[in-house]
Amino acid sequence: MISVVSMNLEEAYKIRDIDRSETIELIYQCIEGELKETKVLHECPNWDEDHYKEIISRYEYEVSSGGAAYGAFDGDRLVGFAVLEHKFRGKDNDQLQIDLMYVTREYRRQGIGSKIFEALSREAAKRGARQLYISATETESAVKFYSNHGSSITPNVDTELFEKEPNDVHMIKIL
Repeated sequence: MISVVSMNLEEAYKIRDIDRSETIELIYQCIEGELKETKVLHECPNWDEDHYKEIISRYEYEVSSGGAAYGAFDGDRLVGFAVLEHKFRGKDNDQLQIDLMYVTREYRRQGIGSKIFEALSREAAKRGARQLYISATETESAVKFYSNHGSSITPNVDTELFEKEPNDVHMIKIL
């Protein structure tokens, strides 16, 4: 049985249990508020050691700065996780960003991501956010996941996040 619980700083090392590899067949690009799809065939590999260190560092920074992390566990094994940033964003300062969200390859399409997303949404609302800001990778799996969970293309793209990841699809979810 999978349990979704709040994670702490000391659990950052468990991110190494995640296999983020994926076969990508379709990507999206947001042009003037509209999604344009492009067929591709690309095998996205799992993280290498440098990427694991980067992801763990981002996790540790956010959790130690007041952000929140939730993990899906199968026993002691982390099979999915997400991080809610600590910093409010948006013109009304009422958005919190999902910084990281992954479900390990063999556990996808089982509702785990949905449970994690629901936990983040509740946490963000509890903290006073009215929206989640999502800078989603341009893959079909990511964009469709967020769209299927009530997110839509944002008319107000966060400049800082866009500069970091200009290929991402920027979305919001009203809480």
